[in-house]
Amino acid sequence: MTGTPQVRPEPFDQLRTAPVDGRASTGSAGMSPTSATSAPLIVGIESSCDETGVGIVRGHELLANEVASSVELHVRFGGVVPEVASRAHLEAMVPTLQRACATADIDLSEIDGVAVTAGPGLMGALVVGLASAKALAYALHKPLYGVNHLVGHVAVDLLEHGPLPESCVALLVSGGHTSLLEVRCIADDIVELGSTIDDAAGEAYDKVARVLGLPYPGGPYIDKAATGNPDYVRFPRGLTARKDLERHRFDFSFSGLKTAVARWVEARQRDGLDIPLADVAASFQEAVCDVLSAKAMDACAATGATDLLIGGGVAANGRLRTLLAKRAAECGISLRTPRPNLCTDNGAMIAVLGAEIVAAGGKPSALDIGADSSLPVSTVLL
Repeated sequence: MTGTPQVRPEPFDQLRTAPVDGRASTGSAGMSPTSATSAPLIVGIESSCDETGVGIVRGHELLANEVASSVELHVRFGGVVPEVASRAHLEAMVPTLQRACATADIDLSEIDGVAVTAGPGLMGALVVGLASAKALAYALHKPLYGVNHLVGHVAVDLLEHGPLPESCVALLVSGGHTSLLEVRCIADDIVELGSTIDDAAGEAYDKVARVLGLPYPGGPYIDKAATGNPDYVRFPRGLTARKDLERHRFDFSFSGLKTAVARWVEARQRDGLDIPLADVAASFQEAVCDVLSAKAMDACAATGATDLLIGGGVAANGRLRTLLAKRAAECGISLRTPRPNLCTDNGAMIAVLGAEIVAAGGKPSALDIGADSSLPVSTVLL
């Protein structure tokens, strides 16, 4: 793109490191004898979309969580532009890593491993993070762990509430993904119960926000605007009819809802009527949250899980949290909700997933692994 500044990131050798011989590490999980007796100190790098995240954890203890967002660069486009996101990652990666090390007050020579998002996500953005992590791992003679972005959204709950129960259900809701997962073991056993068959919930928020004249990204603006009557318009609940539940019991569809809102607004405008923003936003949000919470409760009942955790950017939505808490209490389900700044993409979630894999004896990834933009959630580690 014209007018884009030249990218001149600081070299990695300006970061605090110990001299190394440049070889990739080998051995069981790559742990050194001195660190094997304590919780692993892991650096996590996230770059799957428009946030450059670097987190540092020691086991389940969060030491640093630094994020550089490029969202402002995408506002005028009404969505994330992959090339713009990739260039922003290039510029932000080293400064974000430096801030994380300073916040955690560690030297990179002390870490036990480097975890990085290997997929799913935007290919160019993933490559920037993966290349950065490979460079660190190689230079520091530390093991590399290429992990699944979606599972990271589940693992981040460990930083808030500690170890997961033997089996639980996770509801992941973001701009690109809406999924129900059965989590048997965070390190290596995730089963996808259902996912969106068209638009993700976050996509629907963005598209409806545009229809309502609200800025990008739409989620926070609709949540803020939704102060009206949630029953003002009864918008459709996708895949909840009996015939749909037979084939798509745990799947989601928000494309029809988005279209229904657009048609309703167009009809009002054609008749010269005002659009009651607070009521329409509340009605749309109620339709989304109703489906998400109802299917999450059904998944818990079907699997026998007594714990439900939520993750992803839309998990910070106020109405979704309220409705999930109400229905979980009615069903005797324990609801685990991370604080809002851990719901959006961040490096801490990747770091803690890496720490869990190390603790479980997971084998480090090879330095020649590639990014996988469509990595299935069942593949926790590449």
